[in-house]
Amino acid sequence: MASLGVNIDHIANVRQARQTVEPDPVTMALLAELGGADGITIHLREDRRHIQERDLRLLRETVRTRLNLEMAATKEMLSIALKYHPDMVTLVPERREEVTTEGGLDVVSQQSELKTIIQNLHSESIPVSLFVDPISTQLETSSHVGADWVELHTGAYAEAAFGSQKYQLSRLVEASFRSKNLGLRVNAGHGLTYQNVEAVARIDGIEELNIGHTIIARSLAVGLKEAVHEMKELIKNPRNEECFGLSKFSIA
Repeated sequence: MASLGVNIDHIANVRQARQTVEPDPVTMALLAELGGADGITIHLREDRRHIQERDLRLLRETVRTRLNLEMAATKEMLSIALKYHPDMVTLVPERREEVTTEGGLDVVSQQSELKTIIQNLHSESIPVSLFVDPISTQLETSSHVGADWVELHTGAYAEAAFGSQKYQLSRLVEASFRSKNLGLRVNAGHGLTYQNVEAVARIDGIEELNIGHTIIARSLAVGLKEAVHEMKELIKNPRNEECFGLSKFSIA
């Protein structure tokens, strides 16, 4: 069964919209953990549009599950990660103009830089995941540069029309299988919702699903603790595959 990492960036988005002190992602992280979150994920962006360094500092002191820091592969972010020592770092692509992360990291074109950053993080015993599209060359290069994990970008599946969903799901199945054969551990995330998460939760080899926006949106109606609990139940007990018209997602 995949575990659940809850991304709380959107809580900070609401706070930053008014440049005030509430809602506080630090206190909300506690509610997420009480709801069953297996980890808390935050993305400290270079432009500080939502999560702030203060949040990272306090979350490092208060999170009792696992703190996953998403960040760009830059010297500034490396120094911050080494200062606060999160439980995991996930390196992601970052573009100032984007609303949210638009695609996977191009590991192939950044091998030298990524290898150096990963080595620096490993020197402080910080495991590293790379957020990548489910493409063989990206997975192979992720292994080559020394990553411990990959997080498969599920955006194409999440946004696919019904007729294309099986194909996009099969890409994730194949990527999970390929990653494990390369010695990589596997997470997945981006665009997953209460409506589409169960099929991904059934894929063999995926250890954790990182989910944010849909949980925070749901929490406006039912509260954060309950919203996390509902998502955790879907991941723990996905419906039978016949409900989706799909077969079990594994490769022998």
